[in-house]
Amino acid sequence: MTAHDPKDYSWLPADIRAFIAKTEAAYPPDAVTLSIAEQRALYDKSCAEFDPPHPAGLRSEDLSIAGVPCRRYTPTAPRAGVTALYFHGGGFILGGLHSHDTICAELAEGAQVSLISVDYRLVPEHPHPAAYDDCFAVANAVPGPKILIGDSAGANLAAAVSAHRDDIAGQVLIYGAFGRDRTLPSYTRHAFAPMLTLADIDYYGAMRFVGGLPAQDVSAVPLDALEVDTLPPTALFSAEADPIASDSVEYAARLAEAGVPVEFTEEPGMVHGYLRARHMSEGARDSFARITRTLAALAAQAVDQ
Repeated sequence: MTAHDPKDYSWLPADIRAFIAKTEAAYPPDAVTLSIAEQRALYDKSCAEFDPPHPAGLRSEDLSIAGVPCRRYTPTAPRAGVTALYFHGGGFILGGLHSHDTICAELAEGAQVSLISVDYRLVPEHPHPAAYDDCFAVANAVPGPKILIGDSAGANLAAAVSAHRDDIAGQVLIYGAFGRDRTLPSYTRHAFAPMLTLADIDYYGAMRFVGGLPAQDVSAVPLDALEVDTLPPTALFSAEADPIASDSVEYAARLAEAGVPVEFTEEPGMVHGYLRARHMSEGARDSFARITRTLAALAAQAVDQ
């Protein structure tokens, strides 16, 4: 019997393999060996490769909220009384308003929800808890019920902010890391996954914290929370071929056990960062539609309460 090659992902759908190839052409798999400035330049270039025009009729404006740069997206027929806050991914090192601009624009228009993207401070210039502090400050300054949505690092930030507030109406968490247990199945099974490897995760973690991961810190590790029963209705989306996929399973189980309304979806054949593939992959497109419907449903529920 031939041993399984842990680096063989030829089983992924052809359109996702094409997405990986296009991404790696602009942002190579060994990018973490480059300087921070080089990583950011390549990441921005890679993100721009996947940017379609904004939906017709949607408006956007840059502004400062609580001293944090933000971008507000106003759809053609916004639902009154609720705001979505988006925290972007990028390993806490990369990205900003530009990198997730079209993702936010399409979510806002698709769900008809006013959405604010938060340009939190990045590491290593601003180690933890700077990013969390910025996201919390914006959530504190925006009035009314709020839905937090984030991908990757942004999902971690959204869960952390939700754990410390009682005015969050819902959260949508997309391929995030929430715990500290490296014995969970996905960490071994997908340690060499395309788009994000276990080595990448170690690199980002080492950059994020001064003196290593804190022993107990819900603002960094949401599953460190002793109680989760006050968390808002939550929807989690994970990618099958992602080393941190098991964190979403654990977070969903923890909330369900506490009686929190929670929905969990593992997207088959998807990889970390698949939101960017929504215009070239059928699976990613379907998942983005599910995420958009979930955001719309949580917004409607928040208004009705």
